[in-house]
Amino acid sequence: MDANKDKGNYGEAVVLGYLQGKGYEILKQNYKKYDGEIDIIAQDGEYIVFIEVKYRRGAGFGDGLEAITRAKQKRIVKTAKAYLYEEKKWDAACRFDVLSVFGREVLEIEHIENVFGE
Repeated sequence: MDANKDKGNYGEAVVLGYLQGKGYEILKQNYKKYDGEIDIIAQDGEYIVFIEVKYRRGAGFGDGLEAITRAKQKRIVKTAKAYLYEEKKWDAACRFDVLSVFGREVLEIEHIENVFGE
């Protein structure tokens, strides 16, 4: 088993509970298209939110936003466009969020909304 994939799955499970507790409707998980993947796609009011999840055992590993390079942003945007096209939601209001999960026993979640766009 891939330890990094297990950590990522754990971080996503924590984030799903967090988002649902805030009233988000989860639309898709691990949406893959072309060479990109979006961890979670959710509805938050009028917005379709494309969410990148980063799990870190501690803040010493940097925050999730630092891990998203310009190339990764472009892949996420391209993948988001494919989702919007497939779902026929061309004119939908959308945003890109990053959720970082820190810690081991006690978890801290940092939610950064609208971190990038085209």
